[in-house]
Amino acid sequence: MRKFNLKDKAAERMMNPEAEKPVAEPEEERAECPVSGFSIASRTDVGRVRKSNQDALIIGEGIAGVADGMGGHNGGEIASGETRDGILRELQGKTPDRQVLEEAVKKVNLEVWERQEKDAALTGMGTTLTLLWPGEKEMLIAQVGDSRAYLIRDGKMRQVTEDHSLVGDMVRRGVLTEEQAACHPMRNYITRAVGTEDAIEVDLYSEKRKKGDRWLICSDGLYSQITKTALEEAAQTEDPETAADRLLQAALEGGGKDNITLILMTDETEIETETASNETKTGEAEA
Repeated sequence: MRKFNLKDKAAERMMNPEAEKPVAEPEEERAECPVSGFSIASRTDVGRVRKSNQDALIIGEGIAGVADGMGGHNGGEIASGETRDGILRELQGKTPDRQVLEEAVKKVNLEVWERQEKDAALTGMGTTLTLLWPGEKEMLIAQVGDSRAYLIRDGKMRQVTEDHSLVGDMVRRGVLTEEQAACHPMRNYITRAVGTEDAIEVDLYSEKRKKGDRWLICSDGLYSQITKTALEEAAQTEDPETAADRLLQAALEGGGKDNITLILMTDETEIETETASNETKTGEAEA
């Protein structure tokens, strides 16, 4: 059983930082597909160093998410692409439900795992997955890896998901501060990914919806390249398309050392609830 997944050959890059040279000016992609009740702006970009984009935008009927692939050759691109396609297939036409969401992620995980088991060239491939599935009154979130979901509500931004990473675990235990984690040499180690084992644990969260909420889903190529303050300020820009452009540009100006993928979703639906509470995570005791 693999305890850690080394994302994009991080160890090799640490030993040989000149191994990856900047390539041609990055090409940006935009994906436009509405999720009912939300306005959406999305970007995915190869960045300034990588030769290919192994991230995948997941935007479909009532679904939005990010998958950040890892693996040699084209393995990361295959893992993230197959995860995207599998999730869209499994959830299409279904009503948002925690169990359905968990089972879909686990099924897709097994499919990606079996693909690499049959092809030695794909050994070690995998992908993160951060997925939002809005129901009538609540937002369901599935999380595997270190891509993130943030919620901006009433002018305040907070990270809803937890990173499945070595440094993320150390921050939660109080061994590292967030600032120390951001520059730690092992920050690229992730402890959980889709497709690296035949069975997977999925973190599930739920958050009551509130009109005006803005969600940011992103790969680490965004949040690792800019400060938390800059991330929050850019994400709250009133026009979502302008906000997405500012976030992407900030990550590129910060170095663009990884693929950059982000989705901004603004909730425009009147929700018939008295108040919006904090998220509930699977396995946590409720009062």
